[in-house]
Amino acid sequence: MILLSVVMVTVFLLSLFVGRYPEPGLIAPGRLLKDQLAFKLVLSLRLPRVLTALMLGMVLSCAGSVFQMIFANPLVEPGLLGVSQGAAFGAALGILFLNNVGWVVQALAAIFAVLGLGFSYFLAHKLRFGGWLLRLILSGIAVSAFFSAGIGILKFVADPLSELPEITFWLLGGLYGITWTEVRSVFPVVAAGLFILYRMRWRLNVLSLNDMTAFSLGIFPERERLFLLVCATGITAAVVSVSGIVAWVGLIVPHVSRRLLGADSRYSVPASLLLGGSFAIICDDVSRTVLPGEIPIGILTSLIGAVLFVIILSKPYVRLK
Repeated sequence: MILLSVVMVTVFLLSLFVGRYPEPGLIAPGRLLKDQLAFKLVLSLRLPRVLTALMLGMVLSCAGSVFQMIFANPLVEPGLLGVSQGAAFGAALGILFLNNVGWVVQALAAIFAVLGLGFSYFLAHKLRFGGWLLRLILSGIAVSAFFSAGIGILKFVADPLSELPEITFWLLGGLYGITWTEVRSVFPVVAAGLFILYRMRWRLNVLSLNDMTAFSLGIFPERERLFLLVCATGITAAVVSVSGIVAWVGLIVPHVSRRLLGADSRYSVPASLLLGGSFAIICDDVSRTVLPGEIPIGILTSLIGAVLFVIILSKPYVRLK
């Protein structure tokens, strides 16, 4: 855990000096004292962007750990209950009908992300097939498909020269427009949600058991699962509202953390936080430095995540001591 913390802090600090100004590569820290433009660039653009990438990775990976433990399913990620697709639908509405105003797009994305969870819970209560967790998963699939169809309709009617590229780039995920305004808007929600999930991480071990066993150990499974799901969904909605859809972080990072520290959520959740933050920052660094034009971060996380996922599944499970 100490090593992961050192790695994350090192990656964070180095990322402040990585970019394409004044030339591609790593800026010498001493140059910032001489070049006022470089100093302003680091302080006003790179620092809020790297902070947002850190929050993005920590939130998605922590939420992924929570979802996978609650549903006892290693293939679950934060977008399962219609959260990501709901956020995408809300953002597309803002881009198409409300003049693409930044804070409006963020607000609609966050609102529809939470509505996605609400719709999934409402539909799960109406279904009469299988147990509660299975009904919730099936409801999330249906709600995600509903929002995906809505996104398709909005893309079909969007202006192909102005609105459609904005919607498409938002769906691919990116931190190109991050400023201190976006950081201030999401930080309180993210800090509160991560603190709650961190303090309650040990209860995930109990909630991963069947309901009768969990109840006999002194907790109310359905109520506590709902509370943790709302917290995980709330912080996911907050970061997705400013970053767009960033896939695979919430799926692959919890797998890596469990390989390193085992399945005990007291250790796997903090490890997911540290690994997710480092992973998202590295992907963002690559996205803004490899090519003259920026690569959407969602493309990189999907590519790297898919490769890591195949490697992990092809190797036998060996816990590192």
